[in-house]
Amino acid sequence: MERFDFIVVGGGTAGCVLAARLSRDPGIRVLLLEAGAAQPSPAMSDPLTWPRLAGTAVDWDYRTVPQRGTDNAVHRWPRGKVLGGSSGINGMMHVRGDRSGYDAWERAGATGWNYDTLLPFLKRSERAVFGDPSHRGMDGPMVVAPGSAADPFGEACFVAAVQAGHPASDGVDEEGTSWNDMNIVDGLRQSAADGYLTPAAGRPNLTIRAQAHVRRLLLEGSSCRGVEYSIGGEIYLSHADREVVLAAGVIGSPQLLLLSGVGPGQQLRDLGIDVVAELPGVGANLHDHPKAGVAYTTSRSVRTSGHSRKPRVLLRTEPSVVPDIQVIFRDVPMGARWVPGAEDGYTVVYSLMTPASRGCVRLASADPYAPPLIDPNYLAEESDPRRMITGLRLARHIGEAAAFAPWRDKELFPGPGIRTDAELGAHLRHSMSTYFHPVGTCKIGNDAMAVVDAGLKVRGITNLRVADASVMPSVVSANTNAAVLAIAERAASLLTGELPR
Repeated sequence: MERFDFIVVGGGTAGCVLAARLSRDPGIRVLLLEAGAAQPSPAMSDPLTWPRLAGTAVDWDYRTVPQRGTDNAVHRWPRGKVLGGSSGINGMMHVRGDRSGYDAWERAGATGWNYDTLLPFLKRSERAVFGDPSHRGMDGPMVVAPGSAADPFGEACFVAAVQAGHPASDGVDEEGTSWNDMNIVDGLRQSAADGYLTPAAGRPNLTIRAQAHVRRLLLEGSSCRGVEYSIGGEIYLSHADREVVLAAGVIGSPQLLLLSGVGPGQQLRDLGIDVVAELPGVGANLHDHPKAGVAYTTSRSVRTSGHSRKPRVLLRTEPSVVPDIQVIFRDVPMGARWVPGAEDGYTVVYSLMTPASRGCVRLASADPYAPPLIDPNYLAEESDPRRMITGLRLARHIGEAAAFAPWRDKELFPGPGIRTDAELGAHLRHSMSTYFHPVGTCKIGNDAMAVVDAGLKVRGITNLRVADASVMPSVVSANTNAAVLAIAERAASLLTGELPR
């Protein structure tokens, strides 16, 4: 049996950070295990091709169970299956979200996890080409900047949002209209593998194994001693002298805990799995940003380059709530379930940032290769569709702004005749899709449903932590990759004692 100090399970965004940071000390032996390929597919580097990466070899290509709240639709859930994980197939937006999203974690019981405590780690992950050093990182691995080129349509999107009543952000607070920062360097995608792992890959104390499917944790009583994994049908065991860190994501991390006997006892017993630690919160608290859009046809093409500047709008459905709707823009008309139309056009995409609905990830069987049952329970809580309908109206108001007049032809989807709450609600159930931002299935906290404590240690099991999107008690008000980088940076600091400069 091979021995390492740390074993990191999952080579996605968080795993790349952890492997790179832990292996900086040449005396620490690190094993990184990734189920997908070691090398990206050629299409991954092109910023324009990301919508076509779903369903390819670099995608786990998950499916949800039928969703009652969306007319019993089964939703595709792309998740990256390659070194770099979902940072290799996502839309490359690097945005933090409003501080209220992080402060909500501490209020929910994640002691010491708030915006101010995470700010040093948010900064540590990034090298902001344009930014205030008091707020932005200047020398991190991930190069972030607004798009490198301006185009008339992107500028019109920004002006339209301002015309609709959403003034420019001040650059510190996220609310309002701002230019997206992107993980694009010299016109090419920069994944977490590019930023963190490539510079570290030659270290003799870092072992990276791809196509390695972790089957279970090696538990001795209440202590985690290593992992069992397969490559090409061969079974391997590796021992961790210090700790195993799960960074397999919102689906993979709870799945591995459940397969190893850590989770809701009755669920495990029903599948013939011996219960090692009764943790009812494993796989619970699953939630995602639901999104939809208002699409317009245009009299001429508005297609832009993959690295041109694009704005983002963060707004409120009512003054008394935290910012809870994000708006972005696509230069194609998007129909139901994120299917692009053939016409020339654009879409004002709106998404609920603070969903109340919660679902779960459960095992379908004790087979470690079987996909789990994924139930985000979309739109189950009444407040979610109500606020989404408000978001639709706000997006429509932006889409009808004067700045779009040189291009706009007509509203294509849902259509100008769809106006009442009942009509808009039916349209929402028919059209909504994932924003690819699931979180929460191993949440930090101190209540009975918490899976990890404030140190990211799995409750009831020693030498085992989780450090990925699954530990978020609630989703942040932004695309989640920047937050995951910060979580992993803080996890590395907890493990090594090294603090950000």
